Amino acid sequence: MESLFTDRLTTLSHPQRMAVFRLLMRRCPDELPAGEISEVLDLKASTASVYLSALTQTGLISQRRDGTRMLYAVNLDAAREVVAGLFLDCCGGRADLCPPQPPDLLRRISPMTGKTFNVLFVCTGNSARSIFAETILRDMVGDKFTAYSAGTTHRSELNPFAVKILKSKGHDVSLLRSKNIEEFHGNDAPQMDFVFTVCDRAANEDCPTWPGQPVSGHWGMPDPVKAGGTDAEKRFAFHETYGALHNRITAFAALSFKNLNRGSLQKHVDEIGKETAKQD
Repeated sequence: MESLFTDRLTTLSHPQRMAVFRLLMRRCPDELPAGEISEVLDLKASTASVYLSALTQTGLISQRRDGTRMLYAVNLDAAREVVAGLFLDCCGGRADLCPPQPPDLLRRISPMTGKTFNVLFVCTGNSARSIFAETILRDMVGDKFTAYSAGTTHRSELNPFAVKILKSKGHDVSLLRSKNIEEFHGNDAPQMDFVFTVCDRAANEDCPTWPGQPVSGHWGMPDPVKAGGTDAEKRFAFHETYGALHNRITAFAALSFKNLNRGSLQKHVDEIGKETAKQD
């Protein structure tokens, strides 16, 4: 057991192997194909294969064949064993030496500020997908949630097709604007209860930890802004994206927040992303 523990530490001591592990941890519980991992981390396919093999051999990640491709996911049990071996075993359980414990998963979540839950939808550009999500949640259950959206890029603007789609659905777009995620990291920013990424690129980025450790989820989908073809084909792509987000948010808003603890909420949030994706 001690040998496995040190082998795992040795594997993670390599910066790029650690980068692969951290990417899969950020995307947990998603499985990522080797090609996406290579692309996100700017690695050659052969190099990524070596790193993935090393992480798999020590049990830090799992692999599963899906047709002609291999899918990889973080092994949470192994990750917990590494943390326990570093701190809980070595420090003998002393409170002054052990790191702070994570928030109680059995604790029920409650609004951090005011009378509503704060929900942030994050994308790269904050021009279409995250704007859709903010607007849908706001107009669907604005009495229960305060919806926000932001992008990870510094310069962006609302996509004209997205605005037209929202108007056609009867949404008020007068107050919508493209925002950068830095607006929500300041001292005066509202503390979030839920944070959702709606594009893979934003989910893959190594962003700062959110205060209060909100429940988070990844509801990624293709970018309608990149859709080609005629204007009619582009509008169809935006309608599909709107519908997919509407499905997810409807399922999310229907959850019994008063009766679910943090751990249960996290599982439901993850399942919503998986199940509604199958229906889209």
